[in-house]
Amino acid sequence: MTAFIFLGDMLVMAFMAGLAAWILYPGQAESVDEIARIPLEDEDGDDQHG
Repeated sequence: MTAFIFLGDMLVMAFMAGLAAWILYPGQAESVDEIARIPLEDEDGDDQHG
């Protein structure tokens, strides 16, 4: 039972550390904006689909 609790604690700690790193990652807003712009930059007015 102790090992189960310990492993559960380690999983929770890994999740929380990953969440903190994801939130505190510098430049995250720029990366998200760049990813969000990709579909918009692809539209150049040409209708390729007929």
